[in-house]
Amino acid sequence: MTTPDEGIPIVDAEINRLLAEFQAETRPLEALQENLNSLRGRGAAANGEVEVEVLPSGALSGLKINPRALRLGSEALAEAVLAAANDAATDAARQMSEMMMGGLSPFAEEARRFSREQG
Repeated sequence: MTTPDEGIPIVDAEINRLLAEFQAETRPLEALQENLNSLRGRGAAANGEVEVEVLPSGALSGLKINPRALRLGSEALAEAVLAAANDAATDAARQMSEMMMGGLSPFAEEARRFSREQG
């Protein structure tokens, strides 16, 4: 048996192995987080005269209004902005869903395997 004074190379090697294994297993989650952080939903309305970009939270991150859209009048322009924002939010939700399904599927299989072993 080793003592703390002798170092513990066997324990250190095991900790390093477990740490490397953990890092390898969490790498897909890190990639998923990076992808989610860069996700932007996009939508357009009024024949492309109004373009909106939203963050995953649905918060507006960009708005482009072509000067020709000003001819729509304030009420129609407001409706176009809302329509484009809704389209952008739908796009962001779709992208997020696809990313989550792809990014978490390896973990879902592991969870099913674990559940079968426990049951």
